[in-house]
Amino acid sequence: MSAVLLKAGCFFLIILMGYGLKKIGLLHQTDLPVFSKLVTKITLPAAIIHNFGQATMDVSMLVIVLIGFLCSGAYAVIGYGLFARGTREQKAFGLVNASGYNIGCFTMPFVQGFLGAPGVACTSLFDTGNAVVCTGGSYAVAMSVAGKGENGDKHQIRRIVVQLLKSVPFDCYVIMTALTMAGLRLPVFADQVAETVGNANTFLSMIMIGLGLELHMTREQTGSVAKILGTRFMISAVLAVLFYQFLPFSQEIRRTLAILMFGPVSALGVAYTSMLDGDINLASAVNSASIILGIVSLTAAIIVFQY
Repeated sequence: MSAVLLKAGCFFLIILMGYGLKKIGLLHQTDLPVFSKLVTKITLPAAIIHNFGQATMDVSMLVIVLIGFLCSGAYAVIGYGLFARGTREQKAFGLVNASGYNIGCFTMPFVQGFLGAPGVACTSLFDTGNAVVCTGGSYAVAMSVAGKGENGDKHQIRRIVVQLLKSVPFDCYVIMTALTMAGLRLPVFADQVAETVGNANTFLSMIMIGLGLELHMTREQTGSVAKILGTRFMISAVLAVLFYQFLPFSQEIRRTLAILMFGPVSALGVAYTSMLDGDINLASAVNSASIILGIVSLTAAIIVFQY
């Protein structure tokens, strides 16, 4: 347990480093797009490629993709329900800011550090389903809820598919899953390059989280944040126990899925809120608070389910 706490403490210190570098002016929040591109287009895909190369899979594990989709989508429905008595804009806000999981930039580094290649492969499958909701699905539905879609937005499905295909991590998930299922491996040199580049993913992801962290909330924002994250946490705890106890997978896969339940909300909620002309400050507060809660709850979950 001490090893888990030590490593989690290191992650937290790197996040604080990113936050501190922003406060002293060495880095700025405007640098976030650069870090985001490095993580999502280079280091995260490299980590996925390397860890898939170390894992083995069978076809039955593809159900994890469905689990990721259902979990992410369920939170979208729950978020809508939390603001069911509010305006259309508030319902749309709940839908995009309560849904999904921040896997690539937050949970994946934890999985890399604690659960190894099998955990990364399982997480990648889960995120494949999660991505369908996070990278366009929740936003498309929220547009209709907020009354901002044009002509029923009949081209929403096409836009979601295009958005998914433009996501480098998603493409890596699909390609590497197919190769692994087929029993094919990358050349040793390619795997070594992916391993070297992928090792930088944890550090860059934690620095990026620190840069984006905002710790200021009004009293009204605190209530809305508590409603969203409190509901997510309680449901996550129930799902984690059910997954660990009853899913028909190996213990390491059940453990990984249980731990994934405590990941923070999707970071894209802030961007979608902006596109919907919603409360960006509140969306940022939800995201930042979920990161802090995620550090604590993921660490606790790793201790509980791994020991």
